[in-house]
Amino acid sequence: MATRTRMSREARQDQLLDLGAELFADRSYEDVHIEELSEVAGVSRGLLYHYFPTKRAFFAAMVRRESGRMAELTTTDPALPVVDQLNQGIEIYLDYCKDHKLGVKAIFHGAASADPEIQDIIEHDLRVHHDRIVVLIEPGGQASELMRIAVRSWLQFMRSACHQWLDAQDTTRDEVRDLCAQTLLGALLALPEGSRPSGLAGLAD
Repeated sequence: MATRTRMSREARQDQLLDLGAELFADRSYEDVHIEELSEVAGVSRGLLYHYFPTKRAFFAAMVRRESGRMAELTTTDPALPVVDQLNQGIEIYLDYCKDHKLGVKAIFHGAASADPEIQDIIEHDLRVHHDRIVVLIEPGGQASELMRIAVRSWLQFMRSACHQWLDAQDTTRDEVRDLCAQTLLGALLALPEGSRPSGLAGLAD
């Protein structure tokens, strides 16, 4: 007689988060009801609420998981030149978006939510990537406010571009990669001389 294997708490949570990403991928945060997840997962509402008592708690866990994975995976090789590290980060980001399409799309939709807890998680994720890039391109730590604005604006541009690419029919990954890389370098090199990052010295010559 086969022994029924019970899923660990972590495995069950991951299963529910994976299934939930399917619900949120093409619908706004407000349009999804947490009770739908119990039907998709084939579990009782009581069990679902045991893990995630509210929709906010569920979505926050999903965003936090995807953000953590992204932050860990996009760490670049410090032995590479600055531009190569920037390109490597873009490559990894695109690969992650392709391999975790539903989760990435769900987070993009969630970014439009007015829920303050979700906004805090997304803002923290944005700040992690922003600070990582700023430290890389301005190792002296004297990044100008204008440079920080350029980096943050580019991150939002890349997120939007990648989200649209996931549904694109004729646009290739390499085209989006080149677009994001050239847009970042263009924005940084367009800064006035006093605000231009020292890590890119010589590229504008």
